[in-house]
Amino acid sequence: MADPVPTSIEVLRQQARDELSAIIEHRCRAGEDPWQFIPELPSVDEQVVIALRLTAIDAFDLAEEQSRAHHPAAGRETFARFEYSVLRRIALEHPELSEAVWGMLDRVERA
Repeated sequence: MADPVPTSIEVLRQQARDELSAIIEHRCRAGEDPWQFIPELPSVDEQVVIALRLTAIDAFDLAEEQSRAHHPAAGRETFARFEYSVLRRIALEHPELSEAVWGMLDRVERA
């Protein structure tokens, strides 16, 4: 998976930290209890994987395939197969994110 502009994992992690901090601040200012929502937020590495997933879908022109896989009539197996292929590609390209990828895939399997 070749990014148009290569970015180091550390830069992506810092961007993810900044994004998560902004989400936390926004939700706290909206009056939500951080003890309630913070456990539901993705980890920094999961946030990086989410960003890389969006980049991969765009870079490999997978939007149409994603729409088909996420359509309610497609079935759970089609959805899981699509997510597995995209996330597995990220884990292979960025081994340091493998733990986050496999944790996310586990949640896809249980969904």
